[in-house]
Amino acid sequence: MDESGSRHRGVITADDMAGWQATYEKPLTYDYHGYRLNKIGPWGQGPVFLQTLALLKGFDIGAMDTRGPDFVHTLTEAMKLAFADREYYYSDPNFIDVPIETLLSDAYSDERRKLIAETASLELRPGRIAGYEDQIARMDAALERLSRVANPDAASAEPTMADMRSVRRGDTVHIDTIDRDGNMVAAMPSGGWLQSSPYIPELGFMLNTRAQMFWLEEGLPASLAPGKRPRTTLTPSLAEKDGRPYMVFGTPGGDQQEQWQLQFFLRHVHHGMNLQEAIDLPMSHTAHFPNSFYPRDRKPGNLAIEETFGAETIAALKARGHRVDVTPEWSIGRMVSAARDEDGMLRAAATPRLMQAYAVGR
Repeated sequence: MDESGSRHRGVITADDMAGWQATYEKPLTYDYHGYRLNKIGPWGQGPVFLQTLALLKGFDIGAMDTRGPDFVHTLTEAMKLAFADREYYYSDPNFIDVPIETLLSDAYSDERRKLIAETASLELRPGRIAGYEDQIARMDAALERLSRVANPDAASAEPTMADMRSVRRGDTVHIDTIDRDGNMVAAMPSGGWLQSSPYIPELGFMLNTRAQMFWLEEGLPASLAPGKRPRTTLTPSLAEKDGRPYMVFGTPGGDQQEQWQLQFFLRHVHHGMNLQEAIDLPMSHTAHFPNSFYPRDRKPGNLAIEETFGAETIAALKARGHRVDVTPEWSIGRMVSAARDEDGMLRAAATPRLMQAYAVGR
């Protein structure tokens, strides 16, 4: 390991590998409309899902057409607020004091919800939490220095859907599984883009490349430090219902993971759609906030939306100020899910879009 690290100018040593071990930790949870959502902590982006649910509690999502402009606009604006907090506060809690209780509190969410207006926001608006003024100021300055932050037409560092359709270079893997006893696992074994990860012959596997999500500037929540976990985008989900594990779900997609999962979950919970119906409906996402991948570009007001939402919905969203990027049908989202009904019936669904995805029972 030391020899390979030296040869490739790496910073991970054999001692680093020997001193590491996997850990168990309690998930963050949030109760929403009879469900309890379990997500990873703020060293990943899992709390974004929970924060968005906290914001949406103040809206009648069940009364909204999930292919209509009210649903897309409300969800998009709520996610913009949650992702802004991700940039300013999320980090490995072993190194940084993350105000997660405040971020998920009713009082905080009630105030933040007032920012969701009838028109699309073009600003990055994190919450201003007392005691974090210096951290907020440093993050403000760091984002200001990013030359591409203000460019709404900047290209994403991630492959576009067209790239994925034509090249099929690979992506994050998500796996959901349920056994006959109702034990559930949602796993996202991804080290980043495998084609960019160095292979270590002495170990027989590639090194994880999620360290690319660290900031190299000091003093920021996600700044690089020895032994610190990067603020990864990997975010599997487990939902409980009536006190029992009910459903596992997830998707590849970097910063879009929470966004696609939320659309799927809300359609299932509020509109009674089965897993496949909720996955098959048109999807959307925003790149309004800084990308987790270098060069961390953002597209203020951006809204990528499948053309199958319909011309009327798309026109209404444009009228509300969203900078709409219309994509072909079946081009956004790679959801998979599995659930167990109260009677023990197992159900599963997988996306028909782009990537290989399967629902299998035995």
